[in-house]
Amino acid sequence: MIGGGQGALIGGVHRIAARMDDRYALVAGAFSSQTERNRATARELGVAEARCYADYQALLAGEAEREDGAEVVAIVTPNHLHFPAALACLEAGMHVICEKPMTLSVDEAQRLAEAVRASGKRFVLAHTYVGYPLVQHARELVSRGELGHIRSVQVEYVQEWLSEAPGPDNRQAAWRLDPAKSGAAGCLGDIGVHAFHLAQFICGQRVSEVSAELFNAVAGRELDDNVHAMLRFADGARGMLWASQTAPGFENALSIRVVGEKASLRWAQESPNELHFAPLDGPAQRLTRRDDRLGTDVARSIRIPGGHPEGYLEAFANLYQALSDGLGEGVEMPWLPGVEDGVDGMRFIAATLASSRAAGAWTPLQATEGEP
Repeated sequence: MIGGGQGALIGGVHRIAARMDDRYALVAGAFSSQTERNRATARELGVAEARCYADYQALLAGEAEREDGAEVVAIVTPNHLHFPAALACLEAGMHVICEKPMTLSVDEAQRLAEAVRASGKRFVLAHTYVGYPLVQHARELVSRGELGHIRSVQVEYVQEWLSEAPGPDNRQAAWRLDPAKSGAAGCLGDIGVHAFHLAQFICGQRVSEVSAELFNAVAGRELDDNVHAMLRFADGARGMLWASQTAPGFENALSIRVVGEKASLRWAQESPNELHFAPLDGPAQRLTRRDDRLGTDVARSIRIPGGHPEGYLEAFANLYQALSDGLGEGVEMPWLPGVEDGVDGMRFIAATLASSRAAGAWTPLQATEGEP
């Protein structure tokens, strides 16, 4: 693991997810740039002192010399380190699981995609929410034509945690609000890209153009904390995306509605074990997470019987499980987010920033920095 030292939320989440199905063992890490925190994290996690490294360069060099060296690396650092660390890991022959946004620019994203192809290694992007079984089932319903031609997609990701200026000890907020570590996008890169990915994932269409406004609800911030965007999809659907981290009363409200010519569906992350499907002129249906009622691939993501709730940690673990299935059994899960999803995400971020600077002008995702 690169990053994820003491006090880092997402590092702990990755470690729980990796352990859940007994597929992985944490054997090495460069957990923090602060020497004592790095060592303390290793001791806490039972990582041998000799395999606690000062940085990712030392980790790759040290593990390469071992017959039992690490095979998969989880990158859970602030955004500015994703690209150099992931590139180095791929060049060293490691499989990679990386936090999002994948890079800081479209150019970096394309370079990383080329590195993945050249390396022959697997790259997984941590778009956690597609790990939920009912999100995967929603995608299947759309792909089978149960909704007919998709007309509209409404997606929101709304939080309250940055509604006020954070205190000086809030490490999560400190780097997310710092352009040097977070990049040019604030709320847009942190949660807006999750909403974008979920919309593309379920409806099976790629966004072609965006008209957006970014703004700060809290004065004095360098990066956006609110995103309002209209979306045009390549196959004709229209959509709206709202992301905010300054919305009191909303804890982690990711939700989506997809409307087709024959039916509609809706799903909310805070009630992830329910999917609502409503056909035209027919009774609405509340679908629950049951492995005997869902497709075979979706059922692989379910661990316990219906009525026993599963949530965020299990969805996250499904990314690790799917990677393991591909590496060990050769079973490829088509829903697993990869490097091309990261390229799409960076195109979306770049186009949204450009549109906002141009007073909401419609901006194509294919005509941004780094595109041929």
